[in-house]
Amino acid sequence: MVDTHTHLYMDSFSKEEPDGCQAAVDRAVEAGVELMVLPAVDRESAAEVAALHAARPERTRTAMGLHPTEVGEDWREELDDIVATLGPTSPVAIGEVGIDLYWDDSKIALQKEAFIAQILLAARLGLPVIIHCRDAMEQCCECIVAAGEQLGGQLPPLVFHSFTGSPDDVRRIRQVCDPYFGINGVVTFKNSGRLPDAVKEIGLGRLLLETDSPYLAPVPKRGRRNESAYLSHINSKIAEILAISPQETDEATTRNAKDFFRI
Repeated sequence: MVDTHTHLYMDSFSKEEPDGCQAAVDRAVEAGVELMVLPAVDRESAAEVAALHAARPERTRTAMGLHPTEVGEDWREELDDIVATLGPTSPVAIGEVGIDLYWDDSKIALQKEAFIAQILLAARLGLPVIIHCRDAMEQCCECIVAAGEQLGGQLPPLVFHSFTGSPDDVRRIRQVCDPYFGINGVVTFKNSGRLPDAVKEIGLGRLLLETDSPYLAPVPKRGRRNESAYLSHINSKIAEILAISPQETDEATTRNAKDFFRI
């Protein structure tokens, strides 16, 4: 299995013991997780990502980006710092980047500007893009279209991380691009809405597994701090939804992840 989106570098792990972040990586490996992608969200987290990757280079990969909720007037300078910090780690993606209107919609213009710029950066570097989209489906689609126009229709590979939408949302996104979809612990919740139907709509060939730890721990770990070691619960639930074996889901999503990130 590959955890395509995990924040094991955060202080919720580092504060539990001196090597808490590394220990979380080790627990995931023991649980059958082959690789973990660590996306930065801002200048500070970029340094934390780099440090954890240096400690566990065989099991982690880095991604560099400025999260939409962290976008400010100086976003260009902060992004430059993130790239300078993580560029030497051979990042496998730009991310996580996108639009988030859940917390604050006052900076929507800046968020759009930064999102488009980071899609263009990914294209220049030959990297895929990890998209954060929260309460902003139409705005994200608008930015993807705008970036595609500047790129002559040649968008880099995209993944909608932490996807929790409906089959209609999948179809709407596919009107503007043909992305992968990262599915996390929400799919195991009783109140997951139409997400199981969306998983069927997406199909096994475009699914990626993720935990988004330390958030959204899957059943039966719900209520705890999430970590990559819990990825198998998500894998098993997707297998149940698609009426296939967990091994088939594991093999397909691992192959998808390695193709997407070129790892």
